[in-house]
Amino acid sequence: MHICSGPIKPFTRLSIKLWRWFRALNHRHKLLLLSVIFCAVFLGCLQWLPLPASLKQQSYASLLLARDGSLLGASIAADQQWRFAPVEQLPEKYLHSLLLFEDQHFYRHPGINPLAIARALKGNMVAGKVTSGGSTISMQLARLLRQQELRTNNVKPSRNLHSKLAEAFLALQLEWQLSKREILIHYASQAPFGGNIVGLRAAAWRYFGRSPEYLSWAESTLLAVLPNSPALIHPGRQRDLLQQKRDRLLHRLHQQQLLSDLDLQLALLEPLPERPQVLPQLAPHLLATLKIQTPEKNLFHSTLDLSLQQLANQIAQRHSARLANDGVNNIALVLIDHQSMETLAYVGNKSFSNNSLSEKRRFAPDVDILQRPRSTGSILKPLLYGLMLQEGELAPTSLIPDIPTQINGYSPRNYDRNFRGAVPAQFALAHSLNIPAVRMLRDYGIGRFQEKLQAMGMSSLFRPADDYGLTLILGGAEASLWELSAIYARLAAAARDGDKTQLPVQLLLQQKNEGQQTQSAITKSPTTESQKINLDKNIKPVIKQGAAWLTLQALIEVARPGNDNYWRDFAGSQTIAWKTGTSYGLRDAWAIGSNGRYTLGVWVGNAGGEPATFISGQSSAAPILFDMFDALPSINWFAKPAHALKTISVCKDDGYLAGGQCDAIDMEIPSISHYEKITPHHRRIYLDNNQQFRVHNQCETVSNMAIRDWFVLPPAQEFYWRQYHSNYQALPPWRKDCIAQSAQQDDDIPLELIYPQARSRIYIPVDLEGKRSRVILKAVHRDPAAILYWHLDDEFLGETKIFHEREASLEPGLHKLLVMDKQGYKLERRFRVIGNE
Repeated sequence: MHICSGPIKPFTRLSIKLWRWFRALNHRHKLLLLSVIFCAVFLGCLQWLPLPASLKQQSYASLLLARDGSLLGASIAADQQWRFAPVEQLPEKYLHSLLLFEDQHFYRHPGINPLAIARALKGNMVAGKVTSGGSTISMQLARLLRQQELRTNNVKPSRNLHSKLAEAFLALQLEWQLSKREILIHYASQAPFGGNIVGLRAAAWRYFGRSPEYLSWAESTLLAVLPNSPALIHPGRQRDLLQQKRDRLLHRLHQQQLLSDLDLQLALLEPLPERPQVLPQLAPHLLATLKIQTPEKNLFHSTLDLSLQQLANQIAQRHSARLANDGVNNIALVLIDHQSMETLAYVGNKSFSNNSLSEKRRFAPDVDILQRPRSTGSILKPLLYGLMLQEGELAPTSLIPDIPTQINGYSPRNYDRNFRGAVPAQFALAHSLNIPAVRMLRDYGIGRFQEKLQAMGMSSLFRPADDYGLTLILGGAEASLWELSAIYARLAAAARDGDKTQLPVQLLLQQKNEGQQTQSAITKSPTTESQKINLDKNIKPVIKQGAAWLTLQALIEVARPGNDNYWRDFAGSQTIAWKTGTSYGLRDAWAIGSNGRYTLGVWVGNAGGEPATFISGQSSAAPILFDMFDALPSINWFAKPAHALKTISVCKDDGYLAGGQCDAIDMEIPSISHYEKITPHHRRIYLDNNQQFRVHNQCETVSNMAIRDWFVLPPAQEFYWRQYHSNYQALPPWRKDCIAQSAQQDDDIPLELIYPQARSRIYIPVDLEGKRSRVILKAVHRDPAAILYWHLDDEFLGETKIFHEREASLEPGLHKLLVMDKQGYKLERRFRVIGNE
């Protein structure tokens, strides 16, 4: 069958018709048509062929700037080049120098300058060698981009006619798709400046230690001529030729009337830089953290203050050697302005180093501990205190029991192993007593407290409340210094500014876009999607103004018994509300404080979690805190927010509402508090006419009775309270004729069991010989001369006088203990012993 015998497709038929039409044209029309087709294809290539990927997919070094634009630190790009993000616009001095040296007709050609090429060819022929290439800035950018593409594909760049034509076409393509301004910025960002320094911004910082916009005329002209011969910058490489190039360009700028006579003279006197400067590393951990959180960014304009950052580093370095002697090798510090909520200093990890490489690596110097969760110790106590004040759970002077305590097998102890019987809530906070704090948390509720902490910004509380238990208030949870310092900063802001919505703590400045690399830039800002180390939105204060102010007032006089003068020496003349904390196991020490303007957080410890025998918030972290505060301006404390407070009448003895049963004093509490707890420690008693003995209506007539209101603590609290309060007046004894029926007339039981406590679960270990240890049972009685009788599981154990303690051997299982005195007062307690059967 003939190949053309079948039906002809429509496209083939159309092609044949077009070909016949084209053959019918005369030569002049054919040439015109082909020209139009060539131009259309050429313009299509300029428009739609992609530009080299290296134009937009460069690997940039990361740059961290202070709030004033000073350089805080930088890290090299992935390809080991010092290539910084492009500038938004070229500085005027550099722009004039570049155009005059490289391409005077840049704004008048389409990427190729035929006149410049012709002049270059003529000059090269006369000289007998290549003295000028006639390349425009667009062609030079094209060459740089092609070389990068070839190196990426492991192809060695060559200089021949083909490469020249490719560069020329790419130059035209760049001109077609980009503006003149964009081409200049890309060239300045891609140009080589010697060694592994690429781009104007990197060259300005490496050679002159400042941003391009602050360069002098001499510095700008040097960077304009350097890409032409970048190797000349190195010592021993005919640097005099480089200086001659620079000076010739300075004279040309003077001839163009861009430099005055004086400017020229001064510029010619400036020497060339000897070598690239070592870039500062003042906040390396912040830079590393920002890179991890926002890997698409490479220029970070922070809120840090250069001088304060340097000061913080110096103070941390000075204390590093001191702490290393105690086995403490890492320090973290953050300074926040709680008026603007901007971070002013950030020391992520100052690790001890004796300049030995092995020692430097040993203490994990690269870990940003400021962002790492660590055991909180006692640092959460002020937050619980503030919440309970606000929600009417206590008043500042309400007495909190400080006695031996066991709750579901947990037995907290104070740092000094002492018991005070009972202490005012604000005293317990100022002296960081653990037992009152645990009792306060039990009353407030663990889950409730956890929810409040999460609302304040603690993101590390992800376990169920029962997993933390009452240890939550003593370091059973973990939090980062960053989050805790932010919470304390917001506490100070609430005390000063009231209950208005608060900004999240900022690490980066908000700026207009700086090319493709500028940050939007507030960490934890509602306008920043990529910053994840802070909260996503503004925060309503959880602890309102009144409670916040009262909490800080309690922290102003933070002291430790026996060390009062020591702490006052620290504080100097500034008013500082501060709190320390030490984690269980001596692994973390904290100190966080605020004055009228700044909140400062300090953590010390070992990055690897190793314990240190002598570590404490008091001796390890607090000296750093106060050294830093002493170096800051002294700021007045903010005024008392009278509108956020109200006055109530409380008993002078115990801080509960008076109710007409005690000597009362005025006390301020938050205005939104509904505190309604009437004193439980004042009892109405009846005395004989001489007011020496108690009586009742079975042994004395009513007319012969004297009525008194008496401050009475429960027996266990009273037992320890007496040791600290010599003026405490115990209840008067019963008159002899009234003793027999006193138990029926008085519902007060004068004895109390200290151990075991109600619903106790006691674990008794077994020694190496397989014998179970004995348990010490303990009770107290109001009457020092009382005799107590002990019965265990209905068996008589014996009697005790003065010191009411009995040893007992207990087997696993449920037990019943009965203790009574001669007057018939008795206590019965059931408890369980657990252990290996």
